[in-house]
Amino acid sequence: MSLYGHGAVTIWHDLLPQAKEAFYAWHNHEHMPERVGIPGFRRGRRYIAVSGAPEYFNLYEADSPEVLAGQDYLNRLNAPTPWTREVVVSFHNVSRAICRVLYSAGVGQGGTMLTLRFDLPQAAADGVAKLLRQQVLPPLTDAAGIVGVHLCQADDSGSRIETAEKKVRNQETAIPRWILLIEGIAPAAVQAGADQVHQALARDGQTLDAVRQAIYQLEAQRCKHPWG
Repeated sequence: MSLYGHGAVTIWHDLLPQAKEAFYAWHNHEHMPERVGIPGFRRGRRYIAVSGAPEYFNLYEADSPEVLAGQDYLNRLNAPTPWTREVVVSFHNVSRAICRVLYSAGVGQGGTMLTLRFDLPQAAADGVAKLLRQQVLPPLTDAAGIVGVHLCQADDSGSRIETAEKKVRNQETAIPRWILLIEGIAPAAVQAGADQVHQALARDGQTLDAVRQAIYQLEAQRCKHPWG
């Protein structure tokens, strides 16, 4: 199925082993409910790696990129709770992007998610993005075991905003420029989907640069609705 809206926050990170118990308690009981409670946020999901790295991937879906640049979200980022301060100091290898969703389609939500972070040469970016949206990605939703495909582009200025929460982490945060998310029923299915993307681009003489791939399994989700 499509993502809930045209804005997304994508976060990858590792975690110090001794912080795992505190992380799960905080993320399940405070952080995801807090984030999804922000006006315009629709759903939060947390995944754990089954192949590749970093260990965790978090996805928050919002009505629009404007929600993610809005004061309600910034107020939360600039007023981290004591529990947030305690936990996020254990994050490392963090990548985070505030994104505009350029393409999103599918028939449902999968328990497995392949994330592909990549760059595109500036001169070719518009053409490759158009090729992905119009020709490469639409057939994927009919591929065996694939239930959703999403293309996101980072808002560089929005992703670079310095906030109190970012300062607590006290380390550099990488910003992936382009993100492809493939949802499916199993790791083999989403890997086959990624292979299909690369092959389709190659037939058109295109490649993705600085590719970082990982496959994740869904651990938890929180929706705006009471039953989420």
